[in-house]
Amino acid sequence: MKKGKKQPELASLLWPASRLDEAIEILARKSGLLSSDQTEPPRPPDGLDQADDESLERWMDFAAGQLDIEIEPVETPYPQVEQMVCQAGPALIRVPGTDTAQFIVLLKRGRTQISLIAQNLSVLRVAPEFVRNMLTSELEAPLTENIEQLLKRAGVSEERRKHAHDSVLREQLSSARIGGCWLLRLPPGTGFMKQLGYAGLPKYLIIIVALHFVGQGLMLFNWWVIGRGALQGHFEWVWLFAWALILFTEIPFHILGAWVETLLSVGVGSLFKKRLLYGTMRLEPEEIRHQGSGQFLSRIMESEALDAMVLASGFAAVLAVIDIFIAAAVLSKGLGGWLHTIPLFAWMTVTFIICWQYYRYNRQWIETYREMTNDLVERMVGHRTRLAQEDRAHWHEEEDQILNRYLKLSEKTDNLGMQLNAFVNRGWMIVGLAGFAYTFVTAPDSQMELAISMGGIMLASGALTSFAGGIMSIVGAKMAWEQAAPLFQAGTAGKDRPFLSVDPLSVSDKNTDDNIQPLMQLRDIVFRFRIHGKPVLRDCSLKIRKGDRMLLEGPSGGGKSTLASLVAGLRVPESGILLLDGFDRQTIGLDAWRRRVVAAPQFHENHILTETFSFNLLMGRRWPPLQEDIEEAEDICRELGLGGLLERMPAGFQQMVGESGWQLSHGERSRVFIARALLQYADIIILDESFAALDPENLRLALQCVLRRASTLLVIAHP
Repeated sequence: MKKGKKQPELASLLWPASRLDEAIEILARKSGLLSSDQTEPPRPPDGLDQADDESLERWMDFAAGQLDIEIEPVETPYPQVEQMVCQAGPALIRVPGTDTAQFIVLLKRGRTQISLIAQNLSVLRVAPEFVRNMLTSELEAPLTENIEQLLKRAGVSEERRKHAHDSVLREQLSSARIGGCWLLRLPPGTGFMKQLGYAGLPKYLIIIVALHFVGQGLMLFNWWVIGRGALQGHFEWVWLFAWALILFTEIPFHILGAWVETLLSVGVGSLFKKRLLYGTMRLEPEEIRHQGSGQFLSRIMESEALDAMVLASGFAAVLAVIDIFIAAAVLSKGLGGWLHTIPLFAWMTVTFIICWQYYRYNRQWIETYREMTNDLVERMVGHRTRLAQEDRAHWHEEEDQILNRYLKLSEKTDNLGMQLNAFVNRGWMIVGLAGFAYTFVTAPDSQMELAISMGGIMLASGALTSFAGGIMSIVGAKMAWEQAAPLFQAGTAGKDRPFLSVDPLSVSDKNTDDNIQPLMQLRDIVFRFRIHGKPVLRDCSLKIRKGDRMLLEGPSGGGKSTLASLVAGLRVPESGILLLDGFDRQTIGLDAWRRRVVAAPQFHENHILTETFSFNLLMGRRWPPLQEDIEEAEDICRELGLGGLLERMPAGFQQMVGESGWQLSHGERSRVFIARALLQYADIIILDESFAALDPENLRLALQCVLRRASTLLVIAHP
């Protein structure tokens, strides 16, 4: 804040929980997250001002879903509180030390000043220290007096005392974490153009185009200065200085253009990767069930390269088109006049047709490359199986055939690419010179127009070369997009979002009498994997009440796992009624459904990730975990008989496990899967053949743990 400016009244900045809906809506609208036609959030329930952070988070997440935005809870270590405040807007921050839940509404972030929305809707600018002190004063108060006495006894001077005081506080509170902050943002599945607009990226594209026009203008003026001196037969010193000045003037424009291109590339690339990652996590199991490890790797590789190719080809193609029109304008002032522009655009059309042929060959090459990659990865994954069961004499027959085809297509594609680059450039030079050959013969004295025509031809040559390169990059981007598109489109906004105002706090407390409403109800469910296939489930009905312990038995292929996937929200029935607490999946929303119903799939569909043991246990909860989370995970592990495993692992919960880390046995993996499900505290827990690999003693321990900790349980097993 500026010196002498009074701090705002704290009471005017504190929003009570009863006005939290209004605060969220105003903050979202002022920050540009909402359009004018979006609905209002629901009213907060009674008692929300006394709720803990977890209940507040559940309600705010629900309210944000009604506005089609996201609210993300964050926490930060004490030493980084001020940095968090400077980077947090738009955000809601709960003020500690108050009897009821009260919030400050942070609109805009900044290094020296941040903007807060007061209760009267005015926007006040304050220093970040103002908010930081509100968040940390309760933690610092018990230590302040002792630190001051310590500094006095140590003889620290007054001018150094504040710095020393802050240093001691940071040291003593370094492990403390400050929570109660919720960031507002657009969901990753929001329309990509809207995300680009909210991030302010289109302005960078406008700046790039404008800088390119300026750069081309300076280049043309530079040519004019050189041509003027050359055609007059002498060169004046003033024009030489002008030429040098133009050259130096172009340098900052080129640097600025490169810097803006970097900002645009990083911004678009960040949003694009976020959307791909979000889409990957939103893929339905049926969408990827038929694909192998190699195809997954291919999607990742293509997705990684796509954003760079799109931006590079997009810049090259757009700027090349601009240069072609500039070249056409220059040619129209030369010997051939505007008729000389016709061969230019005709040659550009020919270039595009040749690029189309390149696309056809490139497509075959890419398909062969993907086939080879998929085959290679699959054989690497199944290497131990091949060692044990496949005849060594036939190991490489198929690989050699695919590799031979790939090499031939690579050679053909590379040759066409080289021919394309050479043909476009040199061919245009011949066509361009032929365009004014007759005029040059009949009007040999037009030296100025001749120079202009030559300059236009050379400018067009460079533009066509860039255009061809841009088209070739677009071809690669198009092929990569075919792999990345399913991931990008899987994150479409609104997919399985709740569309009714169902308060999660009221839903969770709805069933006070289990005899009135079952927790889960299935009625006349029909499901089939293919549209015209035989139904796996037909007229299936089931009721699960709170506290039930159910065992589902049946032969292999009888539909047990399919039924479990329907209950867990992993699949959608073809017909019938499927309700949780009396609401269907669309009403509650897919995310809320999967939080309340958790399944441990069959062993071959469950995975130990190459991460720490604690991550594999707590991946369904908040991350990073608190100490109480680790302690609870350890208790469950010991109840499941995994205490010996914890003692054997050198790094304990921080031990890396998975394919490249600590190897777990079949039974140990099964119990980790059980612990992972129990630690999510869902209303219904489904264990699909989770006990099949356990010996009698570990089976007894696991059953005791599950029956003690699971609220409502559905176990699937073979008879």
